Amino acid sequence: MFVFGLVAGIALDRQYLAGIIPAAVVPWKAVPDFLLMSRAWNLIDAHYVDRASIKPTDMTYAAISGMVDSLGDTGHSTFLTPDMVKMADSVISGHFAGIGAEVQLKGRQVMIVTPLDGTPAQRAHLRPGDIILKVDGKDVTGEPLGEVVDHIRGPVGTRVVLDLMDPATGKKRMVTLVRAKIPIHTVSWHMLPGTVVADVRISSFSNGTAEQLAKALGAARNAGARGIILDLRNDPGGLLTEAIDVASQFVPSGNVMLERNVRGRVRPIKVNPDVPKTGLPVVVLINGGTASAAEIVAGALKDDLNAPLIGEKTFGTGTVLQQFMLPDGAALLLAVEEWLTPNGHSFWHKGLQPTQKVVLPADAMLLRPDAMSDLTAAALRKSQDVQLLAGLHAVEGRMKKAAQETVAVLGNH
Repeated sequence: MFVFGLVAGIALDRQYLAGIIPAAVVPWKAVPDFLLMSRAWNLIDAHYVDRASIKPTDMTYAAISGMVDSLGDTGHSTFLTPDMVKMADSVISGHFAGIGAEVQLKGRQVMIVTPLDGTPAQRAHLRPGDIILKVDGKDVTGEPLGEVVDHIRGPVGTRVVLDLMDPATGKKRMVTLVRAKIPIHTVSWHMLPGTVVADVRISSFSNGTAEQLAKALGAARNAGARGIILDLRNDPGGLLTEAIDVASQFVPSGNVMLERNVRGRVRPIKVNPDVPKTGLPVVVLINGGTASAAEIVAGALKDDLNAPLIGEKTFGTGTVLQQFMLPDGAALLLAVEEWLTPNGHSFWHKGLQPTQKVVLPADAMLLRPDAMSDLTAAALRKSQDVQLLAGLHAVEGRMKKAAQETVAVLGNH
């Protein structure tokens, strides 16, 4: 997956465990395959008529990308050019430039995974699942993902035109976006009007997300919140350390997750006891754009707190990515350990299933905290965001149950 503006979105999932690939040593079992690749290279170099098209670096990068793609870990393990490595680092640091949409290849087409909150992509109503057909009039079907990213990149303030298609209906539309520097404010919240429930949204897991969440939860409690809806829809994930600290604010003790390495050894990742704990009833909203670190948090809250997961199946990014640097500044991001939920459930390529499946209508937009300032209680109840309304109903039920348990305990004393 890539985030336009432009960066490998999957790089958000990685831990900084950077290694260096050693000098080329051909495994003896692979000698025939290496000779085959060498033969193909030499034939192209000797016979291809369009000499200007023979670019050794491009051929090398394409070969490496093909090797990684053959693993079948689509949207996760990947090859990054030197420019992509730099862009990935800018996302991790919490700011980058572009339109703010995460994408991945689906067959020969580039698909929108999610628009990030507060970005040109979100304001232009790009939707998960949209297929990018053209960029500034150029057909990009079949192009490598990195090249499509390059077409969309450009100076802040300039315009880019995307031709999009809704794969469900086949309907096409043209959207003009203005490139911008994208500050990543990853946590927002608002009290749902007419309730004592705080809607807390995490848009991604960058540096400082857990600290932002702690402030948001503290402010929500001070505002009278007695329950939390944690909205992880269209959250592409991010830093593992942030995911651990986010989950730890809801889970008092135990494990956030398990890690299984290449030898099958399972290591528990404990809750961080040093972060503030909320203690309020919580439900979690998920959908097909909920990935990686967001799936870790959702799985932890489901297993450890029995928190309902409401919405649709998550994306299914369930591995630790390790970054291996190549000599020219390019990098391989490879899945080296698998993430499991605290109860040992794998979600790699499978996703997490909701405990309550609620499908958002095709024409409905997610109701986000930053759009609630003028929302009335009546308008909330009539919203097309049926997932949020289902979450509200579920958390109100959990609040009622918690209150009854408190009364019972006090009565016993």
